[in-house]
Amino acid sequence: MKRRQFIKRVGATGASVALTSWPVWAQNSKEPLRFGVITDVHKDIMHDANERLTAFIQAMNEAKVDFIVQLGDFCVPKEANQSFLDIWNGFQGPRYHVLGNHDTDGGFSRGQTVAWWKMPSRYYAFEQSGIKFIVLDGNDRPENHAGGYPRFIAEDQQQWLSAELEKTDLPVIVFVHQSLEREDRGGVQNGGEIRGILEKANALAGKRQVIACFSGHHHRDYVRTLNDIVYPQINSASYFWVGGDYQHIRYSEQVDKKHPYIKYTVPYKEPLFGIVTIDRVNGTMSMQGRRSSFVGPSPWDLGQDRAYWDAATLTADVSDWSLKV
Repeated sequence: MKRRQFIKRVGATGASVALTSWPVWAQNSKEPLRFGVITDVHKDIMHDANERLTAFIQAMNEAKVDFIVQLGDFCVPKEANQSFLDIWNGFQGPRYHVLGNHDTDGGFSRGQTVAWWKMPSRYYAFEQSGIKFIVLDGNDRPENHAGGYPRFIAEDQQQWLSAELEKTDLPVIVFVHQSLEREDRGGVQNGGEIRGILEKANALAGKRQVIACFSGHHHRDYVRTLNDIVYPQINSASYFWVGGDYQHIRYSEQVDKKHPYIKYTVPYKEPLFGIVTIDRVNGTMSMQGRRSSFVGPSPWDLGQDRAYWDAATLTADVSDWSLKV
């Protein structure tokens, strides 16, 4: 296929990148594929997590998207969270989960969370409308783990990923909680190695088979491209974490008493999420996101300037963007 260029617009940045042309199936499929994406709702931190998730599910049912996916940091598997999970299960279509690092807080195992959410496995694949979707688990523990939350994809999962890529001729989109392109800022520790597996698949196929890898975790809003693979970073549905040096009571003393971690965050007034549309006739992939505002002072009103917080990606938004050949 001939190499073309397209323009990517991401929020106010107006960034532009060039990629290879869209796969051949783009010219043969009539109906667009649409899926809803949300991440980092953090039921176990936010006082209004149920309301945020309800807004997402209602919007996705009204939009009649083909499926929904949450990219992790959803909720731990305890009975008190059953009403939250019930809201999720109210979507009238397929629902897919990705494991986040906080989904095992409180001593729960990944196996317990997988079972409670009714996931097929920690990592798995599914097909929809001629596209293969691969869900990865970025929470493996490396041999040299130095503490904190593990953020690694181990050898057994790498071998499975390679095999899944080898046995398909379909275009591929990947979902993972921690980004594969922010290794030094809390992303998958061996993200470069995993990107290499994706890039090798493209090289062996002689085309851009792996199109994109969506992630959450970082509570930021941007899209980056590395070696012809798009890496959209989906913002949290709920907040940005600023930590103890910048704590501020955002709602009320009563809310803070029951939900003591909120004061370490800068919440978003409305829940953030988006709809991804893959239009096989026009050869485009696009995001229709939601914009909000901060509850209380912004991060740069708390003692550090905008450069410190990387304000270009720290927004109360899931920005609209579009990729077109």
